[in-house]
Amino acid sequence: MGTSLKPTHIELPAAPRPDPDHADCRGVASVLSRVGDKWSVFVIMMLGDGPKRFNELKRMINGISQRMLTLTLRGLERDGLVTRTIFPTIPPRVDYELTDLGRGLSRPVEALGKWAMEHLAQIEAARTRFDGRNDT
Repeated sequence: MGTSLKPTHIELPAAPRPDPDHADCRGVASVLSRVGDKWSVFVIMMLGDGPKRFNELKRMINGISQRMLTLTLRGLERDGLVTRTIFPTIPPRVDYELTDLGRGLSRPVEALGKWAMEHLAQIEAARTRFDGRNDT
């Protein structure tokens, strides 16, 4: 007799269903949004070689406003990447420093920053070519 075309072996184990809330994705996204933010990258890079005062950081990071630096440092401190130490002097001295967690992030952030600087000309050229093809 011929081969039957009736499906067999159709009872397969179900694949694990993803979490409907996607909590893991949201958690990772929130971390990546912090460490992927341009100002956070600059702050982490500047703190990579040791503690800095607020005004030192502001001078080192071209274009950052005082408010944006304050918000960035506060967010990094909240995430456990930076510590803030206040010294009881007049006027008070405040130092910012990477935590162990922040130092662990420092290497990949510095590598990303270095890669971006080394490839900036190539990326700009690619953008120009793309924009030239798509300006119709």
